Amino acid sequence: MIVLGLTGSIGMGKSTTAELFRQAGTAVYDADAAVAALYARGGAAVAPVEEAFPGVVRDGAVDRQRLSAALAKDPSALARLEAVVHPLVEARRRTFLEQARADAASVAVLDVPLLWEVGAHDQVDAVVVVTAPEDVQRARVLARPGMTDEKLRLILARQIPDAEKRDRADFVIDTSRGLEEARAQVETVLNAVRAPGWTAPRR
Repeated sequence: MIVLGLTGSIGMGKSTTAELFRQAGTAVYDADAAVAALYARGGAAVAPVEEAFPGVVRDGAVDRQRLSAALAKDPSALARLEAVVHPLVEARRRTFLEQARADAASVAVLDVPLLWEVGAHDQVDAVVVVTAPEDVQRARVLARPGMTDEKLRLILARQIPDAEKRDRADFVIDTSRGLEEARAQVETVLNAVRAPGWTAPRR
């Protein structure tokens, strides 16, 4: 089974691209959905996050607004949160890959926003970076409810720059040219890695 890492900065169209991989019949792991499940009522992260940040749980689930407020107060808080959440996310990722192999999937996609930042690139055979021009990215992100220039700046500060991601990528998908063009690029990636004789790039 070939494992692709799918990543891209905020507003680049990564979630849409992940859905295109799903529609092409590819098993896709969604890191954001995994975190949401961990934070939901009964999720494995609820108790340890509340222990690390008292008061952020409401009605049995992690309240993201309260958690964000707690993180904003303490520069070291993000590292503490990641120490709690990342091992739980990693366990879900391993379970997904085990199931994909059991299902005899030819290709599996790990949709991980911070692929390099959390070291998940070591678990994939090739990396697909989703990109778009900066003006398109900004317009998409600032159209989201509650988003501001300052919030966008803080988010981008945590992410590897788009240009560097593209330089590191094995495949690049540009989502600025419409859905069908993006779908065609997804098919190009899948055809490439499924071709006889294709070998994973050395990392």
